[in-house]
Amino acid sequence: MQTISMAFKAIWGNKVRSFLTMLGVIIGVMSVIVLISIGQGTTAEVAESISAMGTNLLTVSIQTRKPGRFGGGSSGAKGTVILKLDDILTLEDEESIASVSPTVSGSLTVKAGSMNTTAQITGALPAYAGIVNQGVQSGRYIADADVTNRSAVCVIGTELATTLFGNTDVVGNTMHIDGRRFSIVGVLESKGTSMGGSTDNALILPFTLAQRMLDSTTIDSIYISAVDSANVDTAQEAVERWLYRKYQNENSYSVMNQTQMLETANETASTLSLMLGGIAGISLLVGGIGIMNIMLVSVTERTREIGIRKAIGAKRRNILMQFLIESVVISGMGGVLGLVFGLLLMHVLEGVLGMELVMSVGVAQLAIGFSMGVGVIFGLYPANKAARLRPIDALHYS
Repeated sequence: MQTISMAFKAIWGNKVRSFLTMLGVIIGVMSVIVLISIGQGTTAEVAESISAMGTNLLTVSIQTRKPGRFGGGSSGAKGTVILKLDDILTLEDEESIASVSPTVSGSLTVKAGSMNTTAQITGALPAYAGIVNQGVQSGRYIADADVTNRSAVCVIGTELATTLFGNTDVVGNTMHIDGRRFSIVGVLESKGTSMGGSTDNALILPFTLAQRMLDSTTIDSIYISAVDSANVDTAQEAVERWLYRKYQNENSYSVMNQTQMLETANETASTLSLMLGGIAGISLLVGGIGIMNIMLVSVTERTREIGIRKAIGAKRRNILMQFLIESVVISGMGGVLGLVFGLLLMHVLEGVLGMELVMSVGVAQLAIGFSMGVGVIFGLYPANKAARLRPIDALHYS
């Protein structure tokens, strides 16, 4: 306790220098806390977004390959196999598959009155709403008749509606998409913004009309819903068999279920968190070098004090512990302040980024423990140097 008391007195005697020394650790811990919390927040948000689409969703991506130099496509490539809507709908004959919807997407200019903007257009079938859990808060969704007749109707997201009309009560209003007049038949339920984008800014058109407006003759993606979560694997096998019969080449397509998507997203986000944590950890090491530098200066300044303590009976371990405790106290206090500032910065960034930042207790404990460890590691050399001073040399130092 006496050694700890002496360590605090030495730190308090050089308040400004001690704080500047802590600053490196404060910034390091704060960086670790904030960057890892962003990584964990991203992981949680991505997982929530994927889970919100249901556990029985399958997504098919068709690889696009351009024709060869002399006009021929690669064997099994998309250029030699054109998927038709009626052909895709035969997948619903499988007992394990509930519904199917191909999609086509692209950006087009939309205008309402004097307001205009660029919106992400998605062409889909009525089944798409149930497959991805996309409901409407007013009006209706795309109907089968709209697809058959290529009706100029659309379903609009709440954010896009507010941008163009100033409110979301827009069912029955008209707008122009790429110069063509459309009637708004429904407004999508608001789901907010996630890392994967915002459905509140979406614009849903009948699939057949969207294909024509986007000048798309091919189908790149298909959304499929299994009858229940227990039949997802069976449905995936059926889809993969169907695709292989079409393309005779497994590299021409990919089929993902929700579990695979969630695992991939979690792995990516975890890698991101580790990378961000590693970058932040470097600043902690820099702070540790600052601690070692100041402790070496402190040992030089207090050489006579060390000599006097040794002359009156202080042992080597007493001197070692005194300076080591000073180093740990500086790094520990820096760690605590870094944690406090990190939490404050997290609250600020939540409003700026528009997402919830997540910090686990384990991360906070790791950051504090790492800062204490930095104090021990980088304080050991100066403390050992002080402990090894010969009393006679120390007393003659001026």
